[in-house]
Order: sequence, then C-alpha cells, then structure tokens
Amino acid sequence: MLIPAYQAAAHIYPTVTTARELPGVERVVVVDDGSTDDTASLAEAAGAVVLRLPANMGKGEALNRGVPLLSGRLVLLLDADLEASAGQAWRLLEPLVRGEAEVSIGVPLPREECCQIPGGGLPEGVKGGGLGLARGLAALGIYAFTGRRLQAPLSGQRAMTRRGLERLLPLARGFGVEVAMTVRAHRLGMRVVEVEMPFTHAVTGRDLRGFYHRGRQFLDISRALWLCLRESREEPAEPRGGRIWRPRQPRQGN
Repeated sequence: MLIPAYQAAAHIYPTVTTARELPGVERVVVVDDGSTDDTASLAEAAGAVVLRLPANMGKGEALNRGVPLLSGRLVLLLDADLEASAGQAWRLLEPLVRGEAEVSIGVPLPREECCQIPGGGLPEGVKGGGLGLARGLAALGIYAFTGRRLQAPLSGQRAMTRRGLERLLPLARGFGVEVAMTVRAHRLGMRVVEVEMPFTHAVTGRDLRGFYHRGRQFLDISRALWLCLRESREEPAEPRGGRIWRPRQPRQGN
C-alpha cells in the first residue's frame, strides 16, 4: 500500500493504523512530500515505512518515489486523510482478485451513508468542496481520450496489479496524476472499473486556501491532459469493464 502525504499530521496516524489492519496488507509505505509538520514521525509511529522527500514535489512524484518500496502482487493507493474509512479499501481489491479488472477506482457513496463510518463526515459547520471546475475538467478530459464517463475522475483511492502499475510509470506529476493514470490505463487496454465504497476525507473548504488548492489542481490537470495529448499516437482503446463494478450474486437454486 502506498500513501502520499503532505501536511497530514491531523489524519495520517489513524489512516495508517486502520490500513495496516486490512487483510493481506504486507507493508504500508508513506511518502512524506516535504511536510513541515509531524506527518513523517506520526506515520512511523503508526507502523508505516516512511520515505521523506527533501521538498514538496507534488502528489504524482511522491507516488513515483514510493513505488520501489512496495511489495506484493496487488497495490493499493490511498489518500492520507481517510482515517477510519481506510478500512473500506478492501472493496477495491475484490475485482482484481476475481480477475475482472486490472485497475479499480473508488467512488464515494453519498455523504449521509459515508457519515455512518466511524470518524467519517465533515466537521460541524464546514461546507466542503469547490465549484466543480477541476472535477469537470478531469471528467471531460478523460471522456475525450477514452470515451468513458467516470463518476470519480479525481479519486485517489485506487487498486491495481503491480504489473499494471509498472506499465503506467512514470506517473504524471502533481494533482493531475489520477487523470493521466486513467487515460494511460485505457490506452494500454487495461480493464478499469469503478467501485462504490463509503470512504470519507478532509474536504477542501470554500475559503481562500481552498480555492488556491483548487486552482493548483486545475492547472495540474491541464498539464496532465497536455501530456496525454503528446503521448497520444493512436485512437484511444475501447474501454473495457463496466462503469460500476458490483460483486456477482450467487444463482438461486430451483
């Protein structure tokens, strides 16, 4: 499991401790992307293998630096602020274990359902989310390259085979990493599915700091789409796999 983290001292300890309890998780790697708070020390205290970067290099590069430290046939990529809801990440592995996908992307359930998860939901009085510009750009870009309409184009909760991840390297830098990852996976003919899961995280507020974050995100997504355009040498492959993956129901006997 690989978790990029920046200034995540308020969330990283419960995220790592919960993630380590997931069945089959051999190692939790946290890449501290130049944080100035206690992110690295708290991650180590929680039992993670921590790679400290000397400066903030962006989410995508943090993931690139952490990949060599991974072990195992399947890989989970999680955000640092999931806390207790990191325990729901097992849902992402199920379609891979069944051989029905090579990449799975977590789609958050509605807020009222997510808030039933211990530690989930937004703090009282906090209005989360931006204006949807970054998400809209990501969704439009992915559709333009793949013909696929994703429900959660920017989700950082992902699972994939180790071989699949290695085929996607190097990952795009910054906050455009998920967009470029999705486009590349489709271009390579990998089966990509979305999986509903009740995860929650620290939503960016509608304040100056929040809009600055969204602005950086928008720019990084734009750069990632430009990178995808440069890499494009043929028409996008036909998407494989359903929009939302659900476990098969056992057949009822007569």
